[in-house]
Amino acid sequence: MNKSDRAIGVFDSGVGGLTVLRALRARLPDELFVYLGDTARLPYGTKSRESIERYALQAASLLIKQEVKCLVVACNTASAMALDVLRRELAPLPVIGVVEPGAEAGCRASRSGRIAVIATDSTVRGGAYEAAISRQCATAQVTARACPLFVALAEEGLIAGPIVEAIAHRYLDDIFAIPEAQRPDTLVLGCTHFPVLIDPLRKVVGDQVVIVDSALTAAVALEQELARTGLRRAAVPSKAAWLRLLATDGRERFARVGGIFLGATLSAEDVELVDLGV
Repeated sequence: MNKSDRAIGVFDSGVGGLTVLRALRARLPDELFVYLGDTARLPYGTKSRESIERYALQAASLLIKQEVKCLVVACNTASAMALDVLRRELAPLPVIGVVEPGAEAGCRASRSGRIAVIATDSTVRGGAYEAAISRQCATAQVTARACPLFVALAEEGLIAGPIVEAIAHRYLDDIFAIPEAQRPDTLVLGCTHFPVLIDPLRKVVGDQVVIVDSALTAAVALEQELARTGLRRAAVPSKAAWLRLLATDGRERFARVGGIFLGATLSAEDVELVDLGV
């Protein structure tokens, strides 16, 4: 098999990264993908840097055994905390994260330079988005807020209704329910679980705020990397064979909730259980 015909590896702590996979598939319909959700150990966002680095390397190791041609870290926490380690350990394998593309899109969308980022505890604690946005736009004013309950809601498939809206108000009112002259005009979704919550988030932040999903810009970054390295696939795969889904726990739950993220009906039989050898 030519190297360009190999699959692209994508991993996340759970099903949230399927929002990224969905964008990758839309942008690169000729490519094959292997997706790994480390559902046995989610969420990554409450773990230490050392644990996240270890988990990310274990996930990457399994995908490399599938002979992937590049790796997409479809998890903001792993991108924020482990991307440098992955790139160093896996070189020359191309490794794409989602933080830099999300920061770039946020800077491009903001008119005022006031940008809010919502993410997991670890991503916020590490300051990854503030640093990435500052590299893109030195004068930007960034407000980062950890929203850990959003991950739990999304993983349960609870993506709309009064409970979700109440939690969103609790997290965001002090950022957005303020005079317009002080309010961020852009909200970056700094976790791949959050795009499925976009409707209740829109109700809370208002119609004037641009909501940025890093999945779309990550897809562009991947497309550019495949072109740069000559790894773009030429042949169109059959519809039945473009994706393999791997999980470390809970096939039924992965299929039930994952279908919401991927925008496609999944069954437990579509998901392979794997052991990361922990």
